[in-house]
Amino acid sequence: MQEWKSSPDRKPLVLEGARQVGKTYILKEFGKTEYENLIYINCDNNDFMKTLFEQDFDMERILRAISAYSFQSIIPGKTLVFIDEIQESPKALTALKYFCENAREQHVVVAGSLLGIANRENESYPVGKVDILKLYPMSFEEFLWAKGADDICELINEQRWDILNSLDTMLQDMLRQYFYVGGMPEAVLSFITDNDVPKVRKIQKAILKTYDRDFAKHAGDETTRIRMVWNSIPGQLAKENKKFIYGAIKKGTRAKDFEKAIQWLVDAGLVNRLTRCVNPTMPLSFYEDVNSFKLYLLDIGLLGALSDAPARLMLAENGVFVEFKGAFTENYVLQQLLSVDDMPIYYFSKDNSSQEIDFLVQTDERVIPVEVKAEANVKSKSLHGFVTVDHAGKHLKGMRLSMLPYVDQDWMENVPLYAFHGRFL
Repeated sequence: MQEWKSSPDRKPLVLEGARQVGKTYILKEFGKTEYENLIYINCDNNDFMKTLFEQDFDMERILRAISAYSFQSIIPGKTLVFIDEIQESPKALTALKYFCENAREQHVVVAGSLLGIANRENESYPVGKVDILKLYPMSFEEFLWAKGADDICELINEQRWDILNSLDTMLQDMLRQYFYVGGMPEAVLSFITDNDVPKVRKIQKAILKTYDRDFAKHAGDETTRIRMVWNSIPGQLAKENKKFIYGAIKKGTRAKDFEKAIQWLVDAGLVNRLTRCVNPTMPLSFYEDVNSFKLYLLDIGLLGALSDAPARLMLAENGVFVEFKGAFTENYVLQQLLSVDDMPIYYFSKDNSSQEIDFLVQTDERVIPVEVKAEANVKSKSLHGFVTVDHAGKHLKGMRLSMLPYVDQDWMENVPLYAFHGRFL
């Protein structure tokens, strides 16, 4: 956001992200620390914002009205205008085009639930007229920061395996905590402040109820199908083969019955869709099979709440790593991968074979096949055969994420799950 502020090509900024991931907090802090004054306007139940853009998109009139409403002067470069819950003001999103074209010198940021922004009708998204940043739930690294474990983060970033190996038991316990708490800021804050495990689950359940109410508010006729897809995800991920099966939602259903509902959830930022790639060759997008995909929840903590996973299995035992057929572990790895922008991520499976690679990741340098193992038992022929036999001519080097210590072999690196983040690649 600091780079956005100083950019000569700056446009109005849209901070995207699912509800409750911390957009309002981040933008308010940005306004307070980086500007002389912050004008904050919440569009929810705000008659002023409902009528502000109805007359026209005259920026001089609009800015004068905002100044009068807030009792503050608007000075380019010194004032941040923050419009929150923008989905509640029908024409506010369209107005960003005119902020860009006719009031570019003004610093304007907006936030709102993607449930309302991405799926709104009758209002066009101002493509090319806004800058976009996306906020995800907190990663494991950010969870460690919240716990005050900055020194551990530093050891992980420096890849000090000699020290990290000696801290293995403690780090596994911290990872179990993250699997339970997840990365929704309110849940993390409660856990760090009160260490109250039942309270964390109540917060997660409340967030899920908020999402469910938003389905009805924004999805119209798709509401029932969206709920069916949403509630089927834990069961889909608990399968050995996690490919999304329409028949698992309701027997006899077909793709056309639920395609719109799935896309709605993806656009809303509530699920992440991982599509199949049939050839580990750059660019991976050339070999995408859009008809085969997996769906993961935006947050591992919410996955536990949605599936009613017992706290005992998640926190007090190794159940979270050995139960649920790796559902939590794969969701965790994808969350860490998504913390790196613009990195293509797919999965690989072979036709007429059980061979599957959990993630294919494309960096600027190479394609990396990533295998995820939820425990210390890592016996699997898939990654070894994939790298050394099936695609030996491509000179790939795999990565296995498991509970074993770090080791670098010719054909793959084994990285402890607690030490993995997207930047590692």
